[in-house]
Amino acid sequence: MDIAEAARPLPASVAEAANAVIQQVLVAGVDEAGRGPLAGPLVVAAVILNKRRRIKGLDDSKKLSEAKREALFPLIVERAVAYSVVVIEREEIDRINIFQATMAGMSRALRGLAPAATEALIDGNQLPRDLPCPARAIIGGDAVEPSISAASILAKVSRDRLMVAMDGHYPGYGFAEHKGYSTPGHLAALQRLGPCAEHRRSFAPVKLLLDQGQLF
Repeated sequence: MDIAEAARPLPASVAEAANAVIQQVLVAGVDEAGRGPLAGPLVVAAVILNKRRRIKGLDDSKKLSEAKREALFPLIVERAVAYSVVVIEREEIDRINIFQATMAGMSRALRGLAPAATEALIDGNQLPRDLPCPARAIIGGDAVEPSISAASILAKVSRDRLMVAMDGHYPGYGFAEHKGYSTPGHLAALQRLGPCAEHRRSFAPVKLLLDQGQLF
């Protein structure tokens, strides 16, 4: 085989097959918001980004201002190949514990993607056992992998909006401000008002109040 022959383009059918394989490699980033709060749901998101429609400014959602997250949210939704947002309610968190709820949410988020992912990049150091595709766990992935950053933003913004709405249903706790996390103001409200229906019964400060019989 001479150099000219080796450099000839692939036949059209072979090139099309190769392009089809490349296009089928769909990598999804997966991240969650709300593992630590004392109240409210856990939200998990999965995102497959479109390499041809890049989004500037993606980063770990915790490093971004609320305004920046809100600005990026519609861009991710519009430009992504696919995205999925899953809400794990308080009752399920208490029933199976927060770790298992997180693992279940990641699996559900990936299964909700259409088209389906061929690989997943998951923020953290743990992988669910029943994922629908091969996956890698990446510690701090939301700061280094754009698809995980995008998932982090979708999860964070979605959960924050739910907590703002929850504040209207359960006034006095300050959910719109602290989003359910154990701030001094939230702990003071918890002591004053007792747990509401959205407080996680399996989390220590809430469980302590219930054990002490301070709810009723």
